[in-house]
Amino acid sequence: MQNTMRKEELTRIPVLPLRGMMVFPHMVLHFDVGRAKSVAALEKAMVDDQYVFLVAQKDAEVDEPQMDDLCTVGTVAHIKQVLNLPGDSIRVLVEGKHRAILQSIVEEEPFLIADVQPVHEETVRESAELKALVRTTHEFFEEYCTASMRVSQETLRSVMDVDKPDQLADIIAANVLTKLEDRQSILENLKVKDRLEVLCGILLRETELADVEKQVQARIKKQIEKNQKDYYLREQIKAIQTELGDKDGTDIEDLLDRLQNTPLNDEAREKCEKELERLSRMAPGTPEIGVSRTYVEWILDLPWGKTTADNLDLKRARRVLEEDHYGLEKVKERIVEYLAVLRMKKDMKGPILCFAGPPGVGKTSIVRAIAKAVGREFVQMSLGGVRDEAEIRGHRRTYVGAIPGRIINGIKQAGTMNPVFLFDEIDKMSSDFRGDPASAMLEVLDAEQNDAFRDHYLELPFDLSRVMFITTANNIETIPPALLDRLEIIEVPSYTEEEKMKIARRHLLPKQIKQHGLPQRSVKISERVLRTVVDGYTREAGVRELERTLAQIVRKATVEMFDDKVSEVNVTMEKLRSYIGAVKYTREALEKQNLVGVVNGLAYTTVGGVLLSIECSVMQGTGTLQLTGKLGDVMQESAKAALSWVRAHCEPWGISADFFKQHDIHIHVPEGAVPKDGPSAGVTMTTALTSALTSIPVQQSVAMTGEVTLRGRVLPIGGLKEKLMAAYRAGIKTVLIPKENVKDLEDIPANVLARVQVLPVSNVSEVLKIALVSEPPMINEPMISALQIAASTTQGTNVYRGS
Repeated sequence: MQNTMRKEELTRIPVLPLRGMMVFPHMVLHFDVGRAKSVAALEKAMVDDQYVFLVAQKDAEVDEPQMDDLCTVGTVAHIKQVLNLPGDSIRVLVEGKHRAILQSIVEEEPFLIADVQPVHEETVRESAELKALVRTTHEFFEEYCTASMRVSQETLRSVMDVDKPDQLADIIAANVLTKLEDRQSILENLKVKDRLEVLCGILLRETELADVEKQVQARIKKQIEKNQKDYYLREQIKAIQTELGDKDGTDIEDLLDRLQNTPLNDEAREKCEKELERLSRMAPGTPEIGVSRTYVEWILDLPWGKTTADNLDLKRARRVLEEDHYGLEKVKERIVEYLAVLRMKKDMKGPILCFAGPPGVGKTSIVRAIAKAVGREFVQMSLGGVRDEAEIRGHRRTYVGAIPGRIINGIKQAGTMNPVFLFDEIDKMSSDFRGDPASAMLEVLDAEQNDAFRDHYLELPFDLSRVMFITTANNIETIPPALLDRLEIIEVPSYTEEEKMKIARRHLLPKQIKQHGLPQRSVKISERVLRTVVDGYTREAGVRELERTLAQIVRKATVEMFDDKVSEVNVTMEKLRSYIGAVKYTREALEKQNLVGVVNGLAYTTVGGVLLSIECSVMQGTGTLQLTGKLGDVMQESAKAALSWVRAHCEPWGISADFFKQHDIHIHVPEGAVPKDGPSAGVTMTTALTSALTSIPVQQSVAMTGEVTLRGRVLPIGGLKEKLMAAYRAGIKTVLIPKENVKDLEDIPANVLARVQVLPVSNVSEVLKIALVSEPPMINEPMISALQIAASTTQGTNVYRGS
């Protein structure tokens, strides 16, 4: 027979909301009641007919449920027993009778009373479809019990004995289903057929989940067993190695502990784990053990995730940079700018700077001061003579004795990922068959790539983007263009005589006195003596030789203190000569008389500017131009261009047109053992040629620099500050410079401009008008007019002097 549902008239009945549970028809269950309204509803039901409506709450957290908080279908139950518990709770035993549909809540105080519509089941004839559905339910339930292993055999047998369709679904839902939503869906299905179909779907789903759970549990169990087995085997191996006196096993455990506590990236952690697993399987005494262990130790020794906090106090940074270094204003300004931006943008990438200048001007020492000012660790790597790419990137592990490159090694020594890293003498790198280290530096010094730098030994990405890379160079022309493009060039010029005086007084002399263990101010040097030391015993762009000379003076003074038993020494000119001998360098005295064919030129070298005297001589011959003084190709071409200009303008200067066919011209640049090159001697050679050919003397108080063209234009040159410094030291009164170099006068010290008259010129005619003592007697009127205009142009506003 098949059961169908019959709906009856509304019944008013006390309501007992249930939290986290529900009662089905034909089910006997006891539970505790503690809420005041629920207790009042039970008391009312006991006074009346002992029937109560049990309905589940949608949300168990609601203490005062309303109509919307209750499910629509519940169970009318008969109260069979009530037991008062300590406190205000009651334990009640109920038996579910039939389903009921909640229609409305009619009263809420002092308890809930609702109108419900009872739903009774009517017995009808069973069909083949219903029998098949009951059998299918039995099969699904049995499969679920087998898969989940959560249902006891007694429950399985009792359920299998139930053949009534209406009771079968309720019993399985009440005893097996765990989710409240599933149980409520069974309760809300009023038709038995629909109820069984829903139950079969739930059982099928739970069976599949149970199968998956079994697979997961089996996999977890297998992994646990493997881990236990590995642990047991490792402990056995450790015991055996301990007996044999082998400590490799203990080392592996230590490395594993370090691996767990080191914040590696995913690729590094994976490689370490594989290498340690491979290491644990090696037999004791295998040569590969040392190689593998060293590799893992290198990875773990790197400062993964460790950084030093930057000191962003701009006033302190300026004070630290000024403590040990005088001048270098552009360098200091750039570092203060970096700190200011870093205060605004915390994750800014480190700058890549290049300090370019002559030796001894403080490029390396200022980098140490930068690290101190910023509060970072300092790492130095000298690139002078480096010709092997492996010095930068390291050796691959296939080579015996392979180690990481010096960059990774420097990061390890620093112990942080954001040190100040100095590449000293980057212009001295070279290449050979072993590779090109300059090409390897392209990745390191590229802010867009160095966040994943790969050393050949480690073969792991390592972040270098937070490192402040600083390089130094004497000559940027020898740096490859691709590498130079990645560098921010900051020129570090040579020191003037006044700057050297201040550096010696403020820094070098106190430093030497302290290093020799003497009290401060125990060695006194007057301004006159110190100027003699700077000018007569040193000839350099920097201050290294000056520091060595001062050290020699302090040593001699120390000996005198012990011999004469005095506490201080005042170094006089006489003592200076007895300490360090006669003056080494004397300023080449300028010729008192103006000479024919002798012109003062200015040159720029790696040690600063120098005064270069160019001599020109004319003799009987066959029209040959002879150049001596170890001149480079560019300088020889400048001499030829100068000669061509003079020949093209021979008539205005009173020179015979066929003069060059009957005479030889010899241009010589003294100090013939020193190589010389560059185009800036063009105007000097032109002036020397003109003077020699016209026999007009050249003013020896005038020096000049500039490249000349065939049309007589004077083109700009480089190294103007160093050249003017050389003229200043030599006592030159007037310097002729290309007009386009006027903008560079901003960097010239005021004391230099105060003593040297700087005249800008744009063509050779202006140069000759100023440099030659007189005009040629055969010069024509148009030429005189042009020279007069040029002379008037050079006077007045175009004369640059210091204020």
